[in-house]
Amino acid sequence: MIFELDPSSVEFPDPALAEPDGLLAFGGDLRPERLTQAYRLGIFPWYSDDSPILWYSPHERFVLYPDELKISKSMRQVLRSGRFRTTQNHSFREVIKACASRARRGQDGTWITADMQHAYVKLHELGVAHSIETWHNNDLVGGLYGVAVGKVFCGESMFSMIANASKAALIWLCQQGGFRLVDCQVYTEHLASLGARMIPRSEYMALINSA
Repeated sequence: MIFELDPSSVEFPDPALAEPDGLLAFGGDLRPERLTQAYRLGIFPWYSDDSPILWYSPHERFVLYPDELKISKSMRQVLRSGRFRTTQNHSFREVIKACASRARRGQDGTWITADMQHAYVKLHELGVAHSIETWHNNDLVGGLYGVAVGKVFCGESMFSMIANASKAALIWLCQQGGFRLVDCQVYTEHLASLGARMIPRSEYMALINSA
């Protein structure tokens, strides 16, 4: 069953009631209070401009434990070369805009709508959403952004203008971000090659609650 959210409340139905594909509810808005509550419950918005706001809570989560991170020999050489400089929360607006504008294989348009960008910028201003930036010759060439729930980093999107730029940002996050878990949400071969794997919702929520 897919639930319609009450616009006057930021409460959500039990995430365990989500459909097999993880779809739980629709409607509501993207105000900071609702978004913060959603992430605390393991729920995130994912929709396009031509649909209502859709809220998902997958029965399995694709996650990366920082201590399970796999760095290839070639990537270690890239990191040692000093080719990239990495910063945190230096250019959040630029990162989310770049994530929204990058073409994705198999995707027509972007799910990072203008409303989504505005909402996450607000979360960033409240200290809830964060960005990692990768620089080359003082140019922003890659990065990622997401939402912190205690020691869990809920990754939303990443981008690269040149090879290995987003990977460098993710490695920095795992090694220096201070998080126990990086929630990657959706399976990709790229992230699986770095050590990400599926875990049941119960394990994920135990980490969220302890965080």
